[in-house]
Amino acid sequence: MSETSHTTPIERFDVVVVGGGPAGATAAESLARAGHTVALLDKAGRIKPCGGAIPPRLVRDFRIPPDLLVARIASAQMVAPSQKRVPMPIENGYVGMVDRADFDEWLRERAASAGATRLTGTFLSIRHDRTGRALVRYRAKGDENAERLLSARLVVGADGARSAVGQQTIPGADKVPCVFAYHEIVRSPEPGSQADYEPARCDVYYQGHVSPDFYGWIFPHGKTASIGTGSANKGYGLRPAVERLRAAAGLSGVETIRREGAPIPLKPLKRWDNGRDVILAGDAAGVVAPASGEGIYYAMVSAVMVAEAGHASLATGESKALAGARKAFMKEHGRVFWILGIMQHFWYRSDKQRERFVSICRDKDVQRLTWEAYMNKKLVRARPAAHLKIFFKDLAHLLRLVSPS
Repeated sequence: MSETSHTTPIERFDVVVVGGGPAGATAAESLARAGHTVALLDKAGRIKPCGGAIPPRLVRDFRIPPDLLVARIASAQMVAPSQKRVPMPIENGYVGMVDRADFDEWLRERAASAGATRLTGTFLSIRHDRTGRALVRYRAKGDENAERLLSARLVVGADGARSAVGQQTIPGADKVPCVFAYHEIVRSPEPGSQADYEPARCDVYYQGHVSPDFYGWIFPHGKTASIGTGSANKGYGLRPAVERLRAAAGLSGVETIRREGAPIPLKPLKRWDNGRDVILAGDAAGVVAPASGEGIYYAMVSAVMVAEAGHASLATGESKALAGARKAFMKEHGRVFWILGIMQHFWYRSDKQRERFVSICRDKDVQRLTWEAYMNKKLVRARPAAHLKIFFKDLAHLLRLVSPS
């Protein structure tokens, strides 16, 4: 498995996956199951700020055991700038909640069970040797003064938004627009408390003082909860905004367990690969849904497509096969991303628009189609009359023909 170059040992693999989140772990598992030697390089101790929501389709498609779900959400509550609250019950389904620390580690262990070699350390750079193979340089955890090398025919960058792998190898990877997210994991309030909180309900705050261009959230995680917000406005104070959100919900006094922040991309990159031997997946490829910020499902789906494209490239020697991953993803999900991008542009730009958006969410057809699309990850086309009704209601609100109710 290894050879020596001067004094630096070089371990050889077919594939090196950089980043051990849902995208990286899924890509590593898929490529290992396809028969490739795979190294999964992860920076230990990093937990991404994330509400932790996953749809039933992810649970089914990726064989997630039920005990990884720390909560099953039965409804959402949308909170308008005027403090009006719109309940959105889920019919015939649920939203699953996971703790990212446990969920991500389970995925990494599953990749290892499939044959991937787990390595812990910090990615530094990529170069190529005389034979053209990629050399991934990293600093191993516990041996901070020593740098090590991994040799690979293919490198998968799954190292998050503003990916270091992407910025070193793929033009435009440093220009993806991002929202910076911040959340606090807190102890859930005791039953019977005066907090505006329910253990099976997600609360979403569309208020300018919580976020000028995104939203705030309170997501139950069983014994804990995620309270957070995000904004693309670099000067906006996210921590004070979360303090205001906690105060509004009566959660100021509950114990804070940890605080986390990170950029979240809101637009897929125009190119995921370097045309040779590097390809991106998950947040590194920009596959977080606009408007909602949902990323876990899309990260894992993109990783499967990246693994398939990577396997094809390794099997044939044709690097052009790598481009198939982005094409497949955009064919399947590009329209949803486009629609959500329009929604965010129109509805999140002012409190007047946010008030109208929450008002639209009162419509039972809107609620039903929203949840069906979320749970199944497909645009619902079975009821054209409902879609037509929603279209004209949206249009009326955009043209100010009706007032928010």
